[in-house]
Amino acid sequence: MTEEPTSLKISYKPLWKTLIDKGMRKQDLREKARISASTIAKLGRDENVTTTVLVRICEALDRELTEVVEIKRLASNVSFATT
Repeated sequence: MTEEPTSLKISYKPLWKTLIDKGMRKQDLREKARISASTIAKLGRDENVTTTVLVRICEALDRELTEVVEIKRLASNVSFATT
């Protein structure tokens, strides 16, 4: 039996939860972490950002990386027909 292919997906849900818990807006994070508006937009779309950006965010929020980012394993939607 062959395992179904999987892919990994990054999520910044922990970051947004942290901002809510701290009563911060995205603009506040942008200023405190010294990151651009386009980087905030990337984060909002769960796109990749550099490790430098992630470190700045962690430092600005006084949080560990695992409190800012999570990696989700998604099963592939690929199906194979058998004949």
